[in-house]
Amino acid sequence: MSRRNHADTQGEGEDRQPLLGGEATKNDLVDEGDAPSGYQSKLSYEEAVEEAGFGLFHGLLLLVCGWANASDAVEILCVSFLLPTARCDLQLSSADMGLLTASIFLGMMLGGYMWGYLADQRGRQRVLVISLAVNGTFGAVASLAPSFWLFLLLRFFSGVGVGGSIPVIFSYFSEFQPKQHRGAMISALATFWMAGNILAAGAAWLVIPRTFLHVDLGWLDFQSWRVFVVLCSIPSLTSALTFRLAMPESPLFLMEAGMEKEALAVFQLMYKLNHRGSRKPFPTCRLANPKDDEDTVEPLRMRRWCQQLTHFLKQGLAPIRQLFADPLASRSIALLVIFFSISFGYYGLWMWFPELFRRAEDGGSPCANMSQSQNQGNESCYPVKTAVYMEGFVTAASNLPGNIFTILLMDTVGGKILLSGSLLVSSVSVFLIYVVKTKSQSLIMSCVFSGVSVISWNALDVVGTELYPTQLRSSALGFFTGVGRVAAIMGNVVFGQLVDSNCAVPILLVSALLLAGGLAALRLPGTKQMDLT
Repeated sequence: MSRRNHADTQGEGEDRQPLLGGEATKNDLVDEGDAPSGYQSKLSYEEAVEEAGFGLFHGLLLLVCGWANASDAVEILCVSFLLPTARCDLQLSSADMGLLTASIFLGMMLGGYMWGYLADQRGRQRVLVISLAVNGTFGAVASLAPSFWLFLLLRFFSGVGVGGSIPVIFSYFSEFQPKQHRGAMISALATFWMAGNILAAGAAWLVIPRTFLHVDLGWLDFQSWRVFVVLCSIPSLTSALTFRLAMPESPLFLMEAGMEKEALAVFQLMYKLNHRGSRKPFPTCRLANPKDDEDTVEPLRMRRWCQQLTHFLKQGLAPIRQLFADPLASRSIALLVIFFSISFGYYGLWMWFPELFRRAEDGGSPCANMSQSQNQGNESCYPVKTAVYMEGFVTAASNLPGNIFTILLMDTVGGKILLSGSLLVSSVSVFLIYVVKTKSQSLIMSCVFSGVSVISWNALDVVGTELYPTQLRSSALGFFTGVGRVAAIMGNVVFGQLVDSNCAVPILLVSALLLAGGLAALRLPGTKQMDLT
């Protein structure tokens, strides 16, 4: 059935929905006949967002969505921090470590588009609840895996959950924001990735070296790195619970789905929290529906399972065809290049930083010590070298200047310029990581790469949400993040295969791809303070 028809049946008998800061019901809505003077007959989505104001509601929304974004960062990056120790217990070669870091991205690739499509059809809030729960549950269970292949499989399923929450959270969050604050707020949301990065690095630093935390279960020696894996699942599970109990559906999705009263209830709650102490009611009792009834088409009813599956696949692939048709084709091609470049470069290099730091522990650059690292035995894992995790924490903390820079300049400079410039500077910093000769120089350039590349991600989060209309936004982000997952998988596999034999190839390849992404960003249209459609 069409999205409008589905939404109509979904809304039957539902007088309440979970709302941040309290509950609003249909009985709270003002009847049009009883509306006081000053009420407007109908408001469009952008007008309703403006009237709802900007304040406490958006601050609370930022905290809740930010925690979800941080939880995704924790779940992804925790693998990189456990590699220097878990490689002994799971008997991992460098190629195995490449497969392990790639597994979560494979899950994210498969889950990204699926969850994005479902979010456009069924709603953002419910998809976030399910995907975050999948992420946290499989992440926690992975701590009990006694073998590499089982651990790999469970990390894959955790990645399926992460693949849904990352693109959907930005679509969901952006659809509550007035356009004059949207760039800065999305940039602020993106900074929580840094918070998750620092949280994962800090937890690794505090927990993994404490080998006395291990428990002998008989069939499994539950080492400290497994305790760390359990701790990394907590943010996702608590975030899923928060969205289930306290968060409303996106008002723009509700309007697109024909659920006018539910959307109006969300706007009224926003108005109430943003204008605390004011007795003036929300200035309308009607919303202008952005879709006409004739735009919806009732799909064919299919009795056979294979026919239903074929229809589902056709419906799911339809948004991709729209992305690469005029007038969206040129921007979609540019984003395709950018997502591939930054994902291959960032995840291909970042996931290996702790391992590279470990290999440079005795001095010199990481690449200079690769050949001797091939022959290191399991005894090199214990005692755990705390400096590796300290350096990972410092690299994660170096995100902070880039995040502050993005928040201050996003709405004035624009996402396009920040995206292109930061990718070009990131390309130079990666090249210098290969050129430098000492461990301290490698750490400094790694921090520079971390601080600059985060600007690229923040700008991409803003630009990506503003380039596509509502009915394609989550599908587009899901598709492009899926492309990014392919690139991340390739990056980690390439590093795993070549990090011992030819360190120069993956590092210089990362530098070249980031350069290509920076040039492709110049082809994007400007989106500064544009209306969401």
